[in-house]
Amino acid sequence: MAHTTLAAPEVTATRLPLLDVLRGAAILGTLMTNVWIFASPGSEWGVLNGGLDAPDPLADPTAANIAETVFRFLADGKFLSLLTILFGVGLAIQYDSAARRGEPWPGRYPRRAAFLFLEGTLHFVLVFAWDVLMGYAVTALLVARLLARSEKVRRVALWTAGGLHLALIGLVTLGDLAKTDSGPKPPDPAAARLYAHGGYLDQVSFRLDHALALRIEPVFTFGLLVCLFLLGVRLHRAGAFAAGAGGRRIRVRMAAWGLGIGLPLGAAAALGGNDFFVLGRYGIAPLIAVGYIGLIGCALDRFRVPGAGALGSVGRTALSCYVGQNLLCVLLCYGIGLGLADRLGGSGPWWVMGLWAGVSLVLVAASRLWLRRFERGPLEAVQHWALSPRGPRRPRP
Repeated sequence: MAHTTLAAPEVTATRLPLLDVLRGAAILGTLMTNVWIFASPGSEWGVLNGGLDAPDPLADPTAANIAETVFRFLADGKFLSLLTILFGVGLAIQYDSAARRGEPWPGRYPRRAAFLFLEGTLHFVLVFAWDVLMGYAVTALLVARLLARSEKVRRVALWTAGGLHLALIGLVTLGDLAKTDSGPKPPDPAAARLYAHGGYLDQVSFRLDHALALRIEPVFTFGLLVCLFLLGVRLHRAGAFAAGAGGRRIRVRMAAWGLGIGLPLGAAAALGGNDFFVLGRYGIAPLIAVGYIGLIGCALDRFRVPGAGALGSVGRTALSCYVGQNLLCVLLCYGIGLGLADRLGGSGPWWVMGLWAGVSLVLVAASRLWLRRFERGPLEAVQHWALSPRGPRRPRP
């Protein structure tokens, strides 16, 4: 495809503080879901083979079960969808930046996507099987080309991708409802032993041996990724993250519609049991994520929110914090580190929620301290160095 030379759109060139806060919330919120993977028997493999089923608070309404259900419901799929929308926003900002400079598009962006795919591959192999960066890189290549097309083309692509995705999860949900053995499955004992007592290289080998199965989520959700990327582009173009009155009105509507419709539907799906897990995580959660954007934006518009600056620091170092939180959980939960998942397994959900809080505090403190001395996070700095042009420097006038 030929490069397209762009005219500068009517956008602001300044950094939008709301986006940093939202990214920070998305990173820590994604950990709210992933922490249960690290803490469960079989860990990464348990997602596909039992061991991660949520408790039923209606059948056993203990304080622990209710707390775990609420904690997991607030996070599962919502913050991952939020992160995906924000990645689309970031792509639109890069497009606008190229337009202001009069540069061709996609220009050098495929190099950036390829580097992100490499980062995701290393993250998958060395740290965490349920990496999102690889899927984002592939999706970004497609959406980057759509950005150079007309608004009509992007709108058609958005609704087509979203419609196909909803049809797919509808079929999967019907299939789950038709099963006669929809009860919880026991965790795979071999995988449980691997993560509790196996060596690091054994775990790396396991991820490589089961790469096709462990990489199924970005394939299954590709339509959703395209839809949410394009939604992020559309929200950015509409001014949903801007500080003016127009942006505030959009955020109010996002909170009202996203939470007003999404939360009741999500609660119904969660209470419906594991047969509605796919519908809740991949169908309803994105709607709630839109509500989260509106809610956080409205709160920042009206109040001095405690912790907003801390979330902003995490957001400015989002890539480093995303990889860092998974690395910390590996060292804390697996047998190659402290082995908390095996030592505390069966003791209830409180330690898992405490683990999330502790890792989150470490990320907040580390990101704030880092940004006092450096402009970018450590992985962001590596990415910037690797992708910066290597041409000869111009002499200073």
